[in-house]
Amino acid sequence: MTAAVLAASAAQSASPETGPAQQREPAAAGVRHPPRQSLVRAPVRIADAAVAVLLHPGDRVDVLAGARVVAAGATVVAVPGTTGRPSADAVVPDSSGPGGALVVLAVSRRTAASLSGAATSSPLAVTLC
Repeated sequence: MTAAVLAASAAQSASPETGPAQQREPAAAGVRHPPRQSLVRAPVRIADAAVAVLLHPGDRVDVLAGARVVAAGATVVAVPGTTGRPSADAVVPDSSGPGGALVVLAVSRRTAASLSGAATSSPLAVTLC
């Protein structure tokens, strides 16, 4: 009798009315999930130095190379000062340089690599989100 109840229960859990979420077993206690993708600090030189004045740590920006979005919703970590003195959380002492201003963004490693590659072939710009 117990075998018949178990068989009926198994058949019912595999029925088409049951969605995939309902068929999953609960996660076992102590099972570790992979960590979220870690962020890195990526220094990015934007073409228009005047735009850097508008940015502050915590701002969200999209980084553009030409008409292509290279990084969407990146968080500004630092905007190094242009006076030779670093801002409070600057990684680099001076943001003025040839052709633009330096901004430090928190992005994934993959996005940092894309930013680096895009910067070699096109001037970068940011838009505030």
